[in-house]
Amino acid sequence: MDPQTSLQQLRLATGDLLGDIDGLTDADARALSPLPGWTRGHVLTHLARNAEGSTRLLVWARTGVPSHEYESHQARAAEIDQGAGRPARALVADVRAQADAFFDAADGMPEQCWQRTVTFTGGHDVAAGRIPSLRLGEVHVHHVDLDTGYRPADWPAGFVTGYLDVALRGLGGFPVRIEATDTGRVHEAAGAAHVVSGPEYAILAWLIGRSDGSELAHEGDEALPEVPQLYSA
Repeated sequence: MDPQTSLQQLRLATGDLLGDIDGLTDADARALSPLPGWTRGHVLTHLARNAEGSTRLLVWARTGVPSHEYESHQARAAEIDQGAGRPARALVADVRAQADAFFDAADGMPEQCWQRTVTFTGGHDVAAGRIPSLRLGEVHVHHVDLDTGYRPADWPAGFVTGYLDVALRGLGGFPVRIEATDTGRVHEAAGAAHVVSGPEYAILAWLIGRSDGSELAHEGDEALPEVPQLYSA
């Protein structure tokens, strides 16, 4: 997906997210999210810090001066823990401000700078043009994690198809045949011992740990197989 298309979709997704969180109370922010050990405050803080880190990567691509996403994985975790307990109003304002700063940075990117390479915290190099689509994934997935009524079924079909491509490539030799009942897509690993079928959004949600797979049909052993970790918070 080209960066401008991703940015258009990201603006819509961010608007939906901000509309959902605008009325959160302090009690809502303290409530546990579906992510183990994280409250909604942790999820909101992560969304803000991810936007901030993504902005730094865009600045790197534009200026050529290294400006890393996070200082380290440990620093990232510490920032999320430190920010999670803030009042709901502060959490929401942080998410909004950092989203605005990200869009300002993206709007100021010369076209040729999208081709430049930046380095993520984990050490892998990525073309700057991929940053908007990666941010889009963060917004859609963590919107679900906030447990405010937004569900995988609400993900736009185009987002699901593109993200599922990435998830399927990450499965490696996971011994499953996956059949999307809404699009006809089939993915099959050698020696597949299970057949899992359902709509693409439900398949994606299961593969990235946002569903227990209860919406999926399954042929094979009694239980759905354990999915390799494809997505971390």
